[in-house]
Parts: sequence; C-alpha cells; structure tokens
Amino acid sequence: MIPKLHYISQGNTPKEHLDNIQKACTSGIELVQLSLDITSQKKLLNCAWQARDITAHFQTRLIITDHCKIAKAVKADGVHFSSLGSFPTNVKTDLYSWQLVAGSANTIQDCEKLLDKQVSYIYLGPFKTSAKDTTLPLLGLKGYSGITALLKTGTPIMGFGGVTTQDVTAILQTGLSGVAVSDAITSDFNAIKTFHELLKSSATAEQRYSMP
Repeated sequence: MIPKLHYISQGNTPKEHLDNIQKACTSGIELVQLSLDITSQKKLLNCAWQARDITAHFQTRLIITDHCKIAKAVKADGVHFSSLGSFPTNVKTDLYSWQLVAGSANTIQDCEKLLDKQVSYIYLGPFKTSAKDTTLPLLGLKGYSGITALLKTGTPIMGFGGVTTQDVTAILQTGLSGVAVSDAITSDFNAIKTFHELLKSSATAEQRYSMP
C-alpha cells in the first residue's frame, strides 16, 4: 500500500528539515522522504533518528534518500534512490526484507530498468521544474502520457518536480498514481489537505497495489 501523496523534505539545515517534517506530519501527510544533502554520515544518521521519532509518533512512513545503511539503521520504511547511478547492485541484501525500495526516472528506459529491479514505486519527472543541480528534460503532461501509454505496470508511478495542487487532476489523467511534492507543501502545509482531496484520498486512506 503506497500513499498517493509524498512529502520530500526541505530546509537549509537539518533542524529546518525536521521542523518541516513535524509540520507535514501534523498536517496529515502519510509518507515523508528525508532528502538531506550533507556529507557527514554521523549528522545524517542523527537527523534520520529524529525524523524516525517524529514519523513514528504520527504513524507516518519514513523513506531515506540514497542511504541504505542509514535506512536500515533507523528502521525506516524504505530508501529512495535519486538516480539510477546511485542504485546499488546489492540493495536488497543491504535492507530488511520488509523495507521499500524506490527510484527516480526521467525516461521510459529508466522506468523499465527500475521495474527490473523490482522497485516498490517510481518517481517520474521532473514535471515542470527541476533541481538546480540537474539538467534532466522536463516531462510535462505530454511526457507523462507518452510514458504511461507504453509502460504497462501495476507499480505506482508518482509525478514530481514543481507539482502544485493545480496540477493534480491533469497528472492523474495521464495515468500516474500520485505525486511527490516539496515546494508547494513547504510553503503551505495546509495544502496537504487540498492534495488529499484532489487525489481522492483522506488523511488515512491509501491506494492498494500489489507489492513486489
């Protein structure tokens, strides 16, 4: 069971990430991805433990970006790899059997490679804005429709990259399962309720999929 709405954490410091995760959980988010870009493994592990405490209190799922060992250490719900290049070959042995594994894709070829790895879900994007450190082409609604038309899978595919509440209905019409959001939620945590309504999922309802 994968929630239709994911919050990818934001902040200029670990404390800001944790504060925003707290606010998102308070506002009803069901899955949080800790996306903290720091080089110190000790600081990252400490932040992950605190994030685990917050999400556990709210019974919210916690996903760690790119770090298998930290995801396993804090018993997070899973790990998400931001690119195929960061996807380790032995990921399944680095995690508990119950932990989710996910990845980001930009093309149908990326999606097919992730499906071969038996991921739990895929982030497909960027939709209309991309991170400062990437030059990946924007997909837009046309890109989403083109990929979903060719890709026949029961694995949830989530749109990401500048998604706002105004985009949800059109994104779902392309065949995607849900959305992963950063800016639109960080700037207004009340938007979580609107996202849930548009995704036709309450603060506790989840769409059911067969898991790998």
